[in-house]
Amino acid sequence: MPTPEKARQIEEIGDILRTASVAILTDYRGLNVAELAAFRRRLQEQQANLRVVKNTLTRIAAERTGNQVITPLLEGPTALVYTTADPVTAAKLAVEFARQSRILTIKGALLGGQLLAAADVEALATLPPREELLAKVVGGLQAPLYGLVSVLSGPIRGLLYVLQARARQLEGEGAAEAA
Repeated sequence: MPTPEKARQIEEIGDILRTASVAILTDYRGLNVAELAAFRRRLQEQQANLRVVKNTLTRIAAERTGNQVITPLLEGPTALVYTTADPVTAAKLAVEFARQSRILTIKGALLGGQLLAAADVEALATLPPREELLAKVVGGLQAPLYGLVSVLSGPIRGLLYVLQARARQLEGEGAAEAA
């Protein structure tokens, strides 16, 4: 039976695994406190967080939340980079910090209940932000609709031109007869 403190930590880690849009597991071995604090600040500016976790407590929390897929990654020192906001932003920050520090290593991630390998996290980091993706989708839908409207309005516009020409022709005949 875990102590009350450990039970609270298991619950907190479980909440992170349950609610986070992405939870990136990293190995922070070799980073000093100042580097971790600087990384935390950069994450918090983008609505993400860093939490150093114990592997045994994280394993228990993962089993309780149905996220056992991360248990193979729970080796060595582990820190979770997580967010409930845009997962791409958190992945970009983690990959960028790993490249800059050359110490932090990405083990993998939990995204929507699926386990991502470290290479997949790097691929996720290359995606554009959510807003840009949505704008591209809307633009992609909008272009064919404009084309459809243009095609459908063509015959109507042609009919309108014919009717206007006929009206001018009848006005011209009416003016000639009046003279």
